[in-house]
Amino acid sequence: MMFTTLGRGRGAHKLNSLILTFFLAFGASLTYAQSYPNRTVKMIVPLTTGSGADIAGRVVAKSLTETWKQSVIIENRPGAGGLIGTGVVVNSDPDGYTLLVQSASYAANPAIYKKLPYDPLKSLVDVAILGQTPYVMITAADGPYQSIRDLVIAAKSKPNEITFASAGVGSSTHLAAEYFNQVMGIKLIHVPYKGSPEAIQDTMSGRTAFYMAPLDTAIGQLKGGKVRALGVTSKTRNPAVPDIPSVAEQGYANFEIGLWFGVWAPAATPPAIVKKINQDINQAMQDPEVKTAYETKGIKATPMTPAEFTKFVREEMGKYQKIAKEAAIEPQ
Repeated sequence: MMFTTLGRGRGAHKLNSLILTFFLAFGASLTYAQSYPNRTVKMIVPLTTGSGADIAGRVVAKSLTETWKQSVIIENRPGAGGLIGTGVVVNSDPDGYTLLVQSASYAANPAIYKKLPYDPLKSLVDVAILGQTPYVMITAADGPYQSIRDLVIAAKSKPNEITFASAGVGSSTHLAAEYFNQVMGIKLIHVPYKGSPEAIQDTMSGRTAFYMAPLDTAIGQLKGGKVRALGVTSKTRNPAVPDIPSVAEQGYANFEIGLWFGVWAPAATPPAIVKKINQDINQAMQDPEVKTAYETKGIKATPMTPAEFTKFVREEMGKYQKIAKEAAIEPQ
């Protein structure tokens, strides 16, 4: 009856058809969401095994597997600053069965690359944030730097001689280190690696002066005494490593930069599916096992709606654009 009260004629008939099409599509989307997932869900991590995003992704994937009664598997596709794995998701079917799990590098890449093989604002839809963690500045346990002050003094006396590691050109660890260099007024040489495990290994051996490591990635080496921590990048100390002072409390009160991990889906993924994945990931944050794993690794759960996550990602993109510009990084 609703469709016959809008009037007669070709215009009214067309409007009725559009409304009917909308409600049919909306109903189909809801029905699809209610049955989702009914097969294995793949989460593509465009970083190496053992990276921060990989760790957070595996914790949440385990919880979702139990909730959905379907396998949620992690597939690592590292390379080209995360662009290879991201491209796999961009070109996959928009049905919710292939998702991207990436770090803040997703927001950093547009500041580093002249042309991405996808549009970071249109090719993917922001689904959910998995959590946030500080970086921890690490150096060789038996190296010459006992504190941030030691490092800064050495760097100022030898500009463009001391090296720092990153998990790759354009990675969030790269731009976090550049931000540190800017705040401290120092010039260092960037040495990119394939990922965090490799960057940690070479920093541990003294081949690079420091690495701005994701806390969840380096926590094992920290607790094993294999590296020395110069400071965490959050305003205050992290409960997982309470003995490590923040950079801010060491005389740099305004210093703060953090790492985060999120989930994305191909742009045409039905909104009802995006909403369901978001709600189920946020619910996973209440899972005691997830809470324990996060606390152990120094990750803080910060649930957001898809709209809130979108706003957050756009703000992070702006922040990294500013850092890259001030660091005079020539886009590749």
